[in-house]
Amino acid sequence: MENKAKVKIIILAAGKGTRMESDLPKVLVSLNGKPMIQHLLESIRLSGLDPHPVVVVGYKKELVIKELGNKYIYVDQKEMLGTGHAVHMTEEILRDKTDNVIVLYGDIPFIDHQTIQNIFAEHFSSKSKMTMGTVKLKDFKDWRACFEHYSRVIRDESGKIIRTVEKKDATEEELKITEINPCFFCFDAKWLWEEIKNIKNENSQKEFYLPDLIALAVKENSLESIEIEPHEALGANTKEELQTLERMREKM
Repeated sequence: MENKAKVKIIILAAGKGTRMESDLPKVLVSLNGKPMIQHLLESIRLSGLDPHPVVVVGYKKELVIKELGNKYIYVDQKEMLGTGHAVHMTEEILRDKTDNVIVLYGDIPFIDHQTIQNIFAEHFSSKSKMTMGTVKLKDFKDWRACFEHYSRVIRDESGKIIRTVEKKDATEEELKITEINPCFFCFDAKWLWEEIKNIKNENSQKEFYLPDLIALAVKENSLESIEIEPHEALGANTKEELQTLERMREKM
């Protein structure tokens, strides 16, 4: 196919900022004077990987589209059925248009442009089906406490990722692990569209979760990872977490 892109970036931006005590879509909540998603878009722009990312919108989508303008491709997630469902919604416009897909989040604004490049570089060189960023922490104290609810990354004796486990499902020993999964992923596009159909919604939320693809990549022995800086994985679900982000931004 002509002009097939090496990589396309999907930004998940459909959520409502309920716990922010705001009627705005979460990605439009102000962080140091501009909407959270604008910080992410600047990093994507500086990465040079994708001049026209796909933005998955949902709650009050017209506000997001008005803020961002016509530089981006918009996909409407009419039902909030999870991150896996959101990415699946983009298949129609991305299938056969790109070799690889990176998934980022409009409410996790501080990922650096170099990190985005590094995730893709690792993925491209390894020729893996899936590449993920992980964060290694010294502990879950102070500002790092917000990471305690993230899933833990489980490795074998050789250092290879064999699975991730949600906090609620983790054993006492697993909860001591301080490597977490912030859900930054790069996929082989063809593999993604085939395997995303196999994600189940057998959970209390009845949602389709993108990290469920990790187990499928492990099964094929085709999962790679790179380490990223903790502050790059900070997101905001509450006003308190937003204040943490604002303090971190001032130090950056």
